[in-house]
Amino acid sequence: MKRQLEHFDNLVTMFFQRAKEKGDAPFLWAKQGGQWVATSWAEAARQVAGLATALQALGLRRGDRVMLVSENRPEWCISDLAIMAAGCVTVPTYTTNTERDHVHIIENSGACAVIVSNMKLARTLMPAAVRSSSARMVIAIDEMRASQSGSMEYYQWHKLIADHPADPDAVAARATFKREDLACIIYTSGTGGAPRGVMQHHGAILHNCDGCCTIISEDFGWEDEVFLSFLPLSHAYEHTGGQHFPIALGAQIYYSEGLEKLASNIEETRPTIMVVVPRLFEVLRTRITKAIEKQGGLSSYLLDRAVAIGTKKAAGGVPLIDQPMNLLLKATLKPKISKRFGGRIKAMVSGGAPLNPEVGTFFDSLGLTFLQGYGQTEAAPVISCNRPRAGLKHDTVGPALKGVDVRIAEDGEILVRGELVMHGYWRNEEETRRVLKDGWLHTGDIGQIDNQGRIRITDRKKDIIVNDKGDNVAPQKVEGMLTLQPEIMQAMIFGDRKPYMTAVIVPDPEWTQEWCAATGVKCNAASVNSDLEYRAALGRAVERVNKELSQIERVRRFILADEPFAIENEQLTPSLKIRRHILRKVYGERLDALYGG
Repeated sequence: MKRQLEHFDNLVTMFFQRAKEKGDAPFLWAKQGGQWVATSWAEAARQVAGLATALQALGLRRGDRVMLVSENRPEWCISDLAIMAAGCVTVPTYTTNTERDHVHIIENSGACAVIVSNMKLARTLMPAAVRSSSARMVIAIDEMRASQSGSMEYYQWHKLIADHPADPDAVAARATFKREDLACIIYTSGTGGAPRGVMQHHGAILHNCDGCCTIISEDFGWEDEVFLSFLPLSHAYEHTGGQHFPIALGAQIYYSEGLEKLASNIEETRPTIMVVVPRLFEVLRTRITKAIEKQGGLSSYLLDRAVAIGTKKAAGGVPLIDQPMNLLLKATLKPKISKRFGGRIKAMVSGGAPLNPEVGTFFDSLGLTFLQGYGQTEAAPVISCNRPRAGLKHDTVGPALKGVDVRIAEDGEILVRGELVMHGYWRNEEETRRVLKDGWLHTGDIGQIDNQGRIRITDRKKDIIVNDKGDNVAPQKVEGMLTLQPEIMQAMIFGDRKPYMTAVIVPDPEWTQEWCAATGVKCNAASVNSDLEYRAALGRAVERVNKELSQIERVRRFILADEPFAIENEQLTPSLKIRRHILRKVYGERLDALYGG
């Protein structure tokens, strides 16, 4: 069914309008006692109204920042909407953040309140909140014991709502915010390592929702959509794509139980749209392939034929000679695969990190429509997405969303303009001026636009590493911390599109000489590099650094460099910056081997 998204002034108005339309229909689903339990649209609206009223009663004012630290669950969505309905600004943060990360974000954002889901997350958060100069209250979603912490005020999430009953219509009427008003500050790693707060206004996210709704409406038909929320809601991709976009559609949202149970959750919830990062699709491809190969015989043969035909289709079309086999696959293999994904998937959308085109071709070969998107937190975050009507090309990220201007600068950089572009970085005018020029967002990505308007990413100007889950890691920060260790002279971390960080390490020569003298090992590269105790000593240095890093930044494995990075071997620039592309050429195969199996 083709529909258009109405014009909304803010995200709060959009939510309350959808809640009014949907009433007692199910909205947010979570597993409780082994059963899926729904929160209706009407109940969610009641809770949003109550919590928003409570926040105002506690003294929070328009523009105040409220930090939100929680795993994906219905209370995350309700808290986010309530913070905005109170006129405040949501500051989502990762559940994997260290105490130091929390300190930086609380201090930088000036958050005066924190909503935290459980005791486990509070253990890292509370010391940061107590040390901060701005935070004065903590709101706990689950019951937790409050310890002594000076002047910090404690409140229980459910009690606040119960004590402040409010009419959703009245709260909705007070939501007079404009599209240009600040909705949230989402922190993303910068090249210097300190996370930068991206200021996303209501209009930016609404613009994204409108563009994505247009794709669903025109390419698939807009009906009763069902989403399975898996990625962290603190990530801009899930925050927009897995929460506000479903709200715009009037869709149901199921909250996954985690990676281990994702396959069963998919079969149980039967989503129509899945918003996921490339790494998950790679895992699913491996699992499907292994399961079918284990069956052997006809099943294995049909899979091979499906992928072969899909590859031909991606290259230009299916030859007439393959049509009978294609019909057989549609009657045998493809229905079985569709059932594994619940039987009603319209599209699987990959974003947050670059995708290997072979993965997209694989799923398309099995009859599942696979779309790759492109974006940045600074663009709320979706800039473009593949569209079946434009012709699917898995080596592109599709045409720009409706209302988005994209052009290629003289040096090949992709520039983006439109309401989706952030207003800047919070309290960081220097970085804002660097990436926003004359209304254009300088993405730091190099690319091309084909004659169908589809964007192809060819390289990245910036050094940010994007892991396989779409998380950003600033390499200079980690490398700087590694080289502060007496055992390490130089380091380059690696992990683009990978599940974790690895590194090339150049041991400090003076420390190496001292270690050799103390242990009696010959002080030459061949001897020390193969010595297990030597490598263990370097490993302990890496572990010291890891204790100060978040989970996504930690270096899990490393190799030793053949020689120091130098200007002479072209591994350093004249200004002594490491040349990553050269080092990746030299050590790429050995680093890739660290992820084997």
